[in-house]
Amino acid sequence: MSERVVLVGYGPVGARLVDGLLPAVRDERIDLTVIGAETHDVYNRVLLAEYAVGRAERDGLDMGDRLVAEDAGVRFTLGMTVVGVDRDRRVVRLHDGIRIPYDRLVLATGARANVPTLAGLERAQRHRAARPGVPAELDRGTAPLPRGVVALRDLTDAEHVRAAVSAGQRIVVLGAGVLGMELALAAAEAGAEVVVAYHSAAPMNRTLDENGGRVLAAAATAVGVEMMHHARAESIVQRYDDHGQAWFDGLVCADGKVLAGDLLVLSCGVAARTEVASLAGLAISSGVLVDGASRSWTDPDVFAIGDCAHVADPADAGADGRVPGGPSGLIGPGWRQADRLAALLSSGASGTVADAAGAVSAAPAPVERPGVVMLKAQGIDVVAGGAVDADPFSHAPGCHGPQVTLWADPARGAYVKLVTVDGVLTGFVALGMPRTGAELTLLFERGSELPADRSSLLRLDAPDTGMAVVADPFAADATVCWCNGVSAGVIRDAVAAGEPTVACVKASTRAGTGCGGCVGRISELLAREAVPA
Repeated sequence: MSERVVLVGYGPVGARLVDGLLPAVRDERIDLTVIGAETHDVYNRVLLAEYAVGRAERDGLDMGDRLVAEDAGVRFTLGMTVVGVDRDRRVVRLHDGIRIPYDRLVLATGARANVPTLAGLERAQRHRAARPGVPAELDRGTAPLPRGVVALRDLTDAEHVRAAVSAGQRIVVLGAGVLGMELALAAAEAGAEVVVAYHSAAPMNRTLDENGGRVLAAAATAVGVEMMHHARAESIVQRYDDHGQAWFDGLVCADGKVLAGDLLVLSCGVAARTEVASLAGLAISSGVLVDGASRSWTDPDVFAIGDCAHVADPADAGADGRVPGGPSGLIGPGWRQADRLAALLSSGASGTVADAAGAVSAAPAPVERPGVVMLKAQGIDVVAGGAVDADPFSHAPGCHGPQVTLWADPARGAYVKLVTVDGVLTGFVALGMPRTGAELTLLFERGSELPADRSSLLRLDAPDTGMAVVADPFAADATVCWCNGVSAGVIRDAVAAGEPTVACVKASTRAGTGCGGCVGRISELLAREAVPA
């Protein structure tokens, strides 16, 4: 008899799980039902900004193939909201009253954009005391965002931004994280007037150190983006059109300054969608608490993957109930969770670990490779990884602890910071130094020691450089696509077996189908192989 698996959520991570389960569905070992709140087929949310500024077309966002899945036997229920889970009866309840039974339940509900506590947005903020069974209150406040305010989390938001960019309107971006900066720089390049407001002293403060952020701010200013640091937003002001409808007109800061604009884009982070899990009585923290096999701490028949999943060891829970860590917020780890869970469900394994005495415990959390953040922006190269806040003057040479090397040329937008422990790179920032950044990325990934002469890395970006790199960024084992963990060797094999194009590489290896930050490296690799990209 087929095992009934119900998947709640049909985003990129959910779609990856569907792909992984297709062989078991075809063999009738798994009976799979997919429930999605949106009516659209799955699309890549990471690339919404690319679409919003006109760099990508709508069909370029599509992921997966629902028709293939349906032909295999997968049932899709789209445009539906789950309002309850009866774990005793193993039944999922939809907002229209339909009940779907399950043997295994997988939550891939993702994350929602945070709506900041600004006057004028109060009714759009989702209240934690949402009433069970009311679909709208599971995911939003009592009213939608005001006209002219978007969070860029779905296609509707992207269409609003696309229209504003096409019309050359003034866009105010609240928040200067990676996504906010990517959108601001791309929109400015496309002809929009853009201002970025952020609380901190420098942008991307969770990824870059303050000096690196200031160099980035200067580079953004040079290409036409107005950067407003220490801007503590307090409220919005609205204007009324000829029909009496209110529209966003400006962002009011604590110092009284009003940042006028036609569109406000909220880029204030995200929070895991845990409402369904909470209503089902599952343990939650920053997300749905799961072990290394993505299994709920509370119920062995419930799993969570992607942005809603907080992977942690139950033994790490503190006496106060707090659990360290949280959802990764990146598509790569979510895809790897989906791949592992597909293998687990297809095999019928329990996903638990038994010791020598036969005692069963939760599967240990897998060790994720350290992440590297790359800013996708034309003409502004930014890459960073690891912890970069170490003070360069806190440790004397030869002392134990992190050692910091700095090099800065703010006048030309170049900055490098290296953090090492016992000579091994543990954190780095590279701005305006693309070759150095690529080299540091590879050294960081491999946990390699840096050369004794750190300045040799800087000379990689010299116009007349003839030096050999410390490590070949296109060696067979060098990672090109971080989202899917695809190496240069795998890409070369794919090119040898098919057409030598980026599209072929994407189709055969999935490289470049996540955040899109590696497409340039794929093209460079193809060029190095003396084939057209």
